Amino acid sequence: MKVHSLLHSKKWGLTFHVLPFIAIIILFKLGFHYFGLEFLPLSPLMGALISANVFLIGFLISGVLSDYKESEKLPGELACSLEVLVDESKIILANKNSQVSTDMINHVRLLTGSLIAWFHKQEKTDDLMKKISALNVLFSELEPLTQANFIARLKQEQHNIRRIVTRIHTIRETEFNPAGYAIAEILSVILCIGLVFTKMDPYYESIFFVAFVSFIMIYMVLLIKSLDNPFCYYEEKNLTNLTEDISLKSLYNLQRRLS
Repeated sequence: MKVHSLLHSKKWGLTFHVLPFIAIIILFKLGFHYFGLEFLPLSPLMGALISANVFLIGFLISGVLSDYKESEKLPGELACSLEVLVDESKIILANKNSQVSTDMINHVRLLTGSLIAWFHKQEKTDDLMKKISALNVLFSELEPLTQANFIARLKQEQHNIRRIVTRIHTIRETEFNPAGYAIAEILSVILCIGLVFTKMDPYYESIFFVAFVSFIMIYMVLLIKSLDNPFCYYEEKNLTNLTEDISLKSLYNLQRRLS
């Protein structure tokens, strides 16, 4: 049970899934050494190729991390905008005792549940956008009951919700620099194969060198692919989704408060 939890843990899951690849590479290295199939001499060009691949991986991860850091804020901003709609409706309800205020609160409760379902791809983006646009009818009914700047604030929060949903949809559906991924994967595979066929002395130190370099390259390529979409709640954990997804706790907390 403990081993299973480690395999699927956020901290060590990716590491344990990379280790079988490293074990296979080491077995091939041992076999080729035993049968004398190591025909490539150790060349300074090998170090240059490794450095070039590390540079490329660094470029990719810097681009992915910028989107990831932005994504961390988005669910919380959604929850804040939704709660502002509820707060304004409660103020109008307390002052005017209007049914439309209750309708607004109920619609926000429905919209929060739809957002959570949308994150898990249980609701289409078009349907969610229609529910966001349905707020316009409620705003028009609230207009005679409150000041114009209150309605303007509600419209601004609606705009924020629509903007954040569009941004999340773009991050979720767009792969960052696919050509960069392809060349990083090709270089990593070629280098791992090259290390297996390279003759290095002393031999046991070469085993450590091959294992370490292969681990870093494979781990980083899979890490980048995993971080590329931080909204993978709808996918089962696999080699491209073993890291932390963005927390939706703020939306779940809001849903609980509204219930």
